[in-house]
Amino acid sequence: QVQLVESGGGLVQAGGSLRLSCEASGGTFSMHAMAWFRQAPGKEREFVAAISWSGGNTYYSDSAEGRFTISRDNAKNTVNLQMNSLKPEDSAVYYCAARRSIYEGDHFYTAVYEYTYWGQGTQVTVSS
Repeated sequence: QVQLVESGGGLVQAGGSLRLSCEASGGTFSMHAMAWFRQAPGKEREFVAAISWSGGNTYYSDSAEGRFTISRDNAKNTVNLQMNSLKPEDSAVYYCAARRSIYEGDHFYTAVYEYTYWGQGTQVTVSS
């Protein structure tokens, strides 16, 4: 059983930056693919970014590509999401997710149902 705890959310002006962190416990972190999703009020949870178990491969949604960077530190059991050039439409609750996978290639898991473990979320609000 893997427990995930997100942190780093907050209020920021448009054009600003935030760094989200997710700390994992209770499992072998390095054997899990990790991802960030977000959910705005009244909308479905959507994929933002994913990273393979080794950190060697990453994948982004179209909206995140070029502005967000996902990274992980397997020694510290953490995965991060650096968000730059934030826009009001980035406002949402951001969730960290994990699934057991040591696959390393060009396929990434981007659907909610493909992830087993979820954090409680951290609120990101971008003001215009």
